[in-house]
Amino acid sequence: MRQQPRISTKETGVQPSKQPSDYSATELGQMLARGEINAVDLTEHFISRIQAHGDSAVFITTTFERAREEAAASAARYQRGCPLGALDGVPIAWKDAVDIKGTPTTAGSAIYRDAPAAAEDAPVVARLAAAGMVTLGKTNLSEFAYSALGLNPHYGTPLNPHARDVRRAPGGSSSGSGVAVGARLAPVAIGTDTGGSVRVPAAFNGVVGYKTSETRYDRRGVFPLSQTLDTVGVLAHTVSDCFLVDQALRGGRADVPATASGQSLQALTLVVPENVVLDDLEPEVHANFSASLDRLSAAGVKVLRRHVPELDELKALSASHGFLASAEAYCWHHDLLESSRSSEVDPFVYKRIMAGKSMSAYDLLRLQQGRAKLGASLRASMGEAMLVMPTVAHVAPPLAALEDDMDHFVAVNSKTIRNTMWGNMLNICALALPNGLGAAGMPTSIVFAASAEREDFLLDCGLSLANVIQL
Repeated sequence: MRQQPRISTKETGVQPSKQPSDYSATELGQMLARGEINAVDLTEHFISRIQAHGDSAVFITTTFERAREEAAASAARYQRGCPLGALDGVPIAWKDAVDIKGTPTTAGSAIYRDAPAAAEDAPVVARLAAAGMVTLGKTNLSEFAYSALGLNPHYGTPLNPHARDVRRAPGGSSSGSGVAVGARLAPVAIGTDTGGSVRVPAAFNGVVGYKTSETRYDRRGVFPLSQTLDTVGVLAHTVSDCFLVDQALRGGRADVPATASGQSLQALTLVVPENVVLDDLEPEVHANFSASLDRLSAAGVKVLRRHVPELDELKALSASHGFLASAEAYCWHHDLLESSRSSEVDPFVYKRIMAGKSMSAYDLLRLQQGRAKLGASLRASMGEAMLVMPTVAHVAPPLAALEDDMDHFVAVNSKTIRNTMWGNMLNICALALPNGLGAAGMPTSIVFAASAEREDFLLDCGLSLANVIQL
């Protein structure tokens, strides 16, 4: 095995005992630009970490040959003095719902284990490859991306790297992406989010989760769960990392490492909903959320507390007419679910998707109409403000009870997505940030939500907010 590279202290003053995986994507890009490490050694470091990691369920497919080729090309560009930007040579992992040329896209299902390899990269993969990022492989997920807890009976459930007492859930559906960043097997990972599938694993694994609104990125080549609600998002160590990846995914050159901008915290208004999202919080989640609000107020942020009626109305709408994702997932998977191979689907996933079968055209129309009406109402009431709340009401739960009891699984899954699902239905963008430790020393998280297509504002504010909140 190649000896692990050490970081030069030239011009940085960093501790020589630190390893490349201890740094964020932004920092690694800066080190590559300064010549303190090269892309080949950096890639080998992360490959070695993946190979040495005791949990084989994090990645479904590794692409180490491609990674080494991309790293060598990156190193050559740096040597010639023409890197592609601030992410050139930085490794990345992809949720196995995204097409990568030469690999099957399993969507976490055993049924697609031997699916034909993708003929080309999905546009989002191509964008980050064009920025020089190095693809390490494809990470695990809940089957068909349909669970916020991250269990997978086919490829194994990635274990939460923060758990020290019992096996705990990684969060889903982007389970492997959350664990890959949380365990420092990759500095950045891409996930998808239909009801919380980027924000929940970010919260459970103590990393940053960036959920975009519907039209931010090209979703071609991304396996769908709900074509209405699906979004592509980023899991990373810092808001700056998300800022740079967002630049590249938007087709720009990620040139300038993001720093806290001129966005004044004194000009920012945050609204804490007094209804729904604060119900039944674990004590430590509540305490950390309150402490975060206190720090934000002390920094000059205006924090308001008020009833947000759209949350109650959306809850009632779903109770009356069902979940849009279930109906769209049933439609997409209809032929499979009604075939003899349906028995090969995770029963915890199968049961919940099949709930969409009984939904009527009337239900779907009411959901779509209600979604549009409530989304417009929330945008009007929010104005320039952002909503803020705990990302999840609890820390990552123990796995054993979830695996053994479907009713318990369904109940915990519903509570897990309570503070995130509304964001997809009402098409917001959001940043989930770690804000302390809760029960059993597990991470807690706070999420900031802005109106659709206000990602630039969200990221700009997020750079400053993170400096206040993160311990």
